Amino acid sequence: MKLKQLISAGVIGLLVSASAHSAVRSEEKAMINAIDKNKANAIKLLEKSVSINSGTMNFAGVKAVAEHLLPEFKALGFTAQFVDGSAFKRAGHLVATIEGGSGPKMLLIGHLDTVFEPDSPFQRVTYIDKNTMSGPGVSDMKGGNIIMLEALRALASIGVLKKMNIKVVLTGDEELSGRPLNLSKASLIEAAKWADIALGFENGDGNPKTVNTSRRGSVDWTLTVTGVSSHSSQVFKPNIGAGAIYETSRILNQFYEELRSEPMLTFNPGRMLGGTDVKHDRAGNQGTAFGKNNVVAEHAVVTGDIRAISQEQLTRVQQKMQTIVSRNLPKTSAVIQFGEGYPAMAPTEGNMKLLKMYSAVSVDLGQGEVTSVDPINAGAADVSFAADHVDMALDGLGMSGSGNHTVKEVAVLPALPLQAKKAAILMYRLYKP
Repeated sequence: MKLKQLISAGVIGLLVSASAHSAVRSEEKAMINAIDKNKANAIKLLEKSVSINSGTMNFAGVKAVAEHLLPEFKALGFTAQFVDGSAFKRAGHLVATIEGGSGPKMLLIGHLDTVFEPDSPFQRVTYIDKNTMSGPGVSDMKGGNIIMLEALRALASIGVLKKMNIKVVLTGDEELSGRPLNLSKASLIEAAKWADIALGFENGDGNPKTVNTSRRGSVDWTLTVTGVSSHSSQVFKPNIGAGAIYETSRILNQFYEELRSEPMLTFNPGRMLGGTDVKHDRAGNQGTAFGKNNVVAEHAVVTGDIRAISQEQLTRVQQKMQTIVSRNLPKTSAVIQFGEGYPAMAPTEGNMKLLKMYSAVSVDLGQGEVTSVDPINAGAADVSFAADHVDMALDGLGMSGSGNHTVKEVAVLPALPLQAKKAAILMYRLYKP
């Protein structure tokens, strides 16, 4: 959605919702009023958060954002702390809990980090106009963190928050996950196993009329190929064979021919090196290759990723890839290895039920129906680590905006109270049907 369209939708929605509360309960109206009254403070809180550089590898900055938000959660009655991330080579996570003893257990998910490290030219908050804030991470996803807080503040304003069961996990490495993942995502997965419902406050596709009921997972792969080196005049002879580059070409072409019909699947070779001598710097996403036109290539390396809609699809595709890799051309060998990655958030009946509830809230507020983002247009996110452990999950409840991961990132400010109202009322109706 274009920026002008987002701004228009946000402003119109704000005006409409102000007078379209006929289906809203009295307690919900009180929460709406509380969010409206605190709107200016929420914008200030967002501005201060965005002004703190928290590129994933700026550990001090990530922790500073957590320290900026921790008092807000504690003031609402949460037990809140910063969990150190040195075991997985990242700053750590903010974890907050309130257990009132009744109602479903809800996990709220966000993240503290951005893609903009301290050496990025994009560091400052600026206002394009009164409705549009520009800044690093303003929509992905510091705006979502503030929307989450405003929704919780609204629940507290009517005295129900202290009676609810809610865990908040704001990870410090969503943009560049620490390793190993079993340690990096331990706080998130532990909270998900505790919870019944997961709500992610990422910004989805930036459109307030859509949310994510499913997300594709993302797993890396590395293909290593070996051939017999010889003078090029001997290529294809029985004792020399095809060489590493021909074998690599065969494998990639058969991936394309045999797998591209899989629905919701993408697989992309992102880096390739081949020749007589190959040096691959995996950590630096780079490498060098030496070879001559008159020498049969001995080595080749290709790296890429797979994005699948479910674990079942991922497993099936990995098996197909292994089979393709094993059909070696003469005198060549090849191995494919699959790395750690984000699991899929598969579409489920529970997720669709939650979407229906959320859409009903939006309609009651005069904001119109909310539909699901096509997962082919959605990247991986932290909610995927929680989805398999809960009865229902929804993501994309965060800030409207555009330009994520670029110096043109902006947020549509009227969306902040709009999204907070929807989230607050959804959580209230989950607690008190």
